[in-house]
Amino acid sequence: MDSIRIRGGRPLSGEIPIGGAKNAALPLMAAGLLTEQRLVLSNVPRLADIKTMGALLSQHGIAVEKQDNAGRVLSLGGSITNTEAPYDIVRQMRASFLVLGPLMARVGEARVSLPGGCEIGARPVDLHIKGLEQMGARFDLQGGYIDGRVDGRLRGAKIVFPFVSVGATENLLMAASLAEGRTVLANAAREPEIGDLAVCLVAMGAQIEGIGSDTLTIEGVPALHGAEHSIIPDRIETGSYACAAAISGGSVFLRHARLEHLGATIRVMREAGVEVTEGDGGVMVRRLNGLHGADVMTEPYPGFPTDMQAQFMAMLSVAEGASMVTETIFENRFMHVPELNRMGARINVHGSSAIVRGVPSLSGAPVMASDLRASLSLILAGLAAKGETVVNRVYHLDRGYEAVEQKLAACGADIERVSR
Repeated sequence: MDSIRIRGGRPLSGEIPIGGAKNAALPLMAAGLLTEQRLVLSNVPRLADIKTMGALLSQHGIAVEKQDNAGRVLSLGGSITNTEAPYDIVRQMRASFLVLGPLMARVGEARVSLPGGCEIGARPVDLHIKGLEQMGARFDLQGGYIDGRVDGRLRGAKIVFPFVSVGATENLLMAASLAEGRTVLANAAREPEIGDLAVCLVAMGAQIEGIGSDTLTIEGVPALHGAEHSIIPDRIETGSYACAAAISGGSVFLRHARLEHLGATIRVMREAGVEVTEGDGGVMVRRLNGLHGADVMTEPYPGFPTDMQAQFMAMLSVAEGASMVTETIFENRFMHVPELNRMGARINVHGSSAIVRGVPSLSGAPVMASDLRASLSLILAGLAAKGETVVNRVYHLDRGYEAVEQKLAACGADIERVSR
């Protein structure tokens, strides 16, 4: 099992290319189920989750072909020959559940494993189900699977989300594109990745109004056609490497990054004393002086993203003064705190909030990654720590970050991947 070894204390300096957004690429790949014609996606990141989604689409009958040697361009399309999304694939990645809406819309039936074998409820997929039921679908839950059917085509409906859900917005947006009549999605999620999906669907022939707002209006069409689409740059990767520049006391140009996609991430970073400016073809991040404490509360976009919480906590652990980090999106997302504290951080968790009291420096230590974003937070801490840090269980990292050690090493970090 691989680990990442870091010897800290080196300010980063240089340029890091930002890849295509994982959280845009996965629903865009699922959109390949909506047409028999070819959907060609470019700027595809090379990640474990992309391979997982490709495997899932392949077993549905969709041909997933690389159009270049680097695997940055994928062509998807074909007839659906199997409507079951099996547990062995879905359990690896919650985004697999995004095939439900397209399958119901295209062929009128689907059998999809519940993610991780969980029951509908907490971290809910119930909003996906209820929305499709409003569009005429019927579902049974048995043996950890959702079995769905619809007579004829899905029908347009007005669906008001009781709270913002990225996955439910994406699933129902895709389903509504092929439904009969008008669908209105109110209190829809507004993340840039949803806007990217909507733009691609429009290129495929969908009729969507309100892109970028919290109300999406979709006039269903009988069929969609092929299209070509370039995936937006990854705002979470951008924010993560911005934290790397800040925590190391360095200066890094993030090639291809888009400032307008970063929302509250930039505001909090500037409050912490980091200079962030838009340049020609990317974003420059500099830490000119010391870091200052700042309060963070995760919220739906354009609020502060939950996927940046762990990275900011690592950065704030060496900031002057105290910070409060409040997690409102997911429970159990402070599992990185004990590992940061092993490195000398002073973080106390109280329910859904964590008090971070900045320390002058961290100390290298062996640590264990619990999830994707926690993995990166521990690497960030290692960049700032005195001595050697070894981050174990980095298979999480490969789900959402491409070539982390290579990108950081190119900017002067003493970092390497160690295979056992």
